[in-house]
Amino acid sequence: MAQTTLNNDTKTTSQPIAHELAKKQKEVSVAEFFERNRHLLGFDNKRKALLTVVKEAVDNSLDACEEARIMPEIIVEIVEMGNDRFRVIIEDNGPGIVKKQIPNIFAKLLYGSKFHTMKQARGQQGIGISAAVLYSQLTTGRPTKIKSKISPKDPAHIYELRIDTSTNSPEIIKEEETIWNNKDHGVRIEMDVEATYQKGDQGVDAYVKQTAIVNPHATFIYTNPKAEQMIYPRASEHLPKEPMAIKPHPYGVELGILLKMVKQTEKRTLQAFLTEEFSRVGPGTAKEICENSSLDPRMKPEQLEHPHVEKLMEGIKKTKIIAPSTDCIVPIGEELLEKGLRKEVPAEFYCSVTRPPEVYRGIPFVIEVAVAYGGTQPGDQPARILRFANRVPLLYQMSACASNKAIIQTDWRRYGMSQSNGALPVGPMTLVVHLASVWPPFTSEAKEAIAHYPEIIKEMKLALQEAGRQLGSYVNKKRRVADQQQRINIFENYIPEVAAALADITGEKKEIITAAMRKMLEKNKEFIMRNQAQVQEVDSEGPSLGKSYEDDDEDVKEDGKE
Repeated sequence: MAQTTLNNDTKTTSQPIAHELAKKQKEVSVAEFFERNRHLLGFDNKRKALLTVVKEAVDNSLDACEEARIMPEIIVEIVEMGNDRFRVIIEDNGPGIVKKQIPNIFAKLLYGSKFHTMKQARGQQGIGISAAVLYSQLTTGRPTKIKSKISPKDPAHIYELRIDTSTNSPEIIKEEETIWNNKDHGVRIEMDVEATYQKGDQGVDAYVKQTAIVNPHATFIYTNPKAEQMIYPRASEHLPKEPMAIKPHPYGVELGILLKMVKQTEKRTLQAFLTEEFSRVGPGTAKEICENSSLDPRMKPEQLEHPHVEKLMEGIKKTKIIAPSTDCIVPIGEELLEKGLRKEVPAEFYCSVTRPPEVYRGIPFVIEVAVAYGGTQPGDQPARILRFANRVPLLYQMSACASNKAIIQTDWRRYGMSQSNGALPVGPMTLVVHLASVWPPFTSEAKEAIAHYPEIIKEMKLALQEAGRQLGSYVNKKRRVADQQQRINIFENYIPEVAAALADITGEKKEIITAAMRKMLEKNKEFIMRNQAQVQEVDSEGPSLGKSYEDDDEDVKEDGKE
């Protein structure tokens, strides 16, 4: 008989204690995990929970409309039910969801169509909207109601759903068909959640407004819990270009992923595997990779063991491969980004910059920046920062975000702004930073901040500097005009005294000297008026877009070596 000591108590048992411990071990479903760790998904406080629910539903609606090539029109309504409970209603005019898929999409975590596709999209893991359903049932116990219609000829289907967290599967409470007369196609979601509503930069009001800025092709009709309705009409009648899915790039693949790929491929030779399973790898490049790896191109992929794959990784690193295709990402564009900013932020000067595509870990990305300066914006406070990733506002964890680091490291004093070391610029300015990528590197599942990849920070700084130069040109010109006007005003006030003194000195009549001085003053006023007109022209039309500059900050070139 085996004798075992446990918690300082001596016990005699017929089998080792490991057998007793094994009885307690069991698999945890993903729904159970997030049931206990909902803070990882953005539900760590009531105010943030309301924003997260709205955000996940709106993101899904925008993605669905764009994939179906439908101009989005999204209704967001929040109704206060009392006792910190709110009913969130999101309705879109998208393609709808087929009956069979409704339960899985809304009541099964990690179920979606975007995780395995390498193209730009707002959603990624298939967690968002089902996590909102999970939060709803946890805090109110009520099921989520979904209404979907896929065409004018088909009836609408209504489901009331919960998530069975022990199995991560849908629990259908109610199912029925109905008539949805005023809608040809679309989805409507209703869920009750425990939350609090507050206005401010981190609330639903700010989220909807910022989403309207970076989605100028969409119309939003938003009603807040105070029954105040805000309509954000679209500024563009054209949908963004549809992103194309691409295959992974060899430079971004890690050893474990490559091992998995060679075991799962159906290709018969190593050369065919490299050519067909990766982007930017043709037959010639594949053969060169094999040569650099000392592997036979005719070798069968299933024969590759760990040492072979390590050699293959080294061969990839030694081979010069073209950068990934950028068809998989669709930036907003300078013109539309500026239009969206003008529509929602009243200012006197606007400019925007879209950088050329770059790559981190083999994943392509594009950085965009826009500036709105002056107007009624406060001049004695830090600039307002609007951060976005794939057209989605990032409202929390600003200090942990790469965009915040890039803004702080940019010297805004050379562009006419006030700035202390290690701080945001101070002045009447709204600054937009947008990352468009196949796979934005978020710091957590809540998707609230962008990780500090040196390549991303470098591109952000270059874009900020380019926008800063345009801003600095405007600010300096406006300041010169103001200084000239001030000098003329002072001189005009002292003309009688100066004329009298010159008359005493020269013996000329005071009236003649006064007239000559006023004539000279008029010429200066005409010059200032021309300068003011040029400044106002920039105010109304903005600077010319697409202008390129040389880097004006040498240290940005070293960011890739941080």
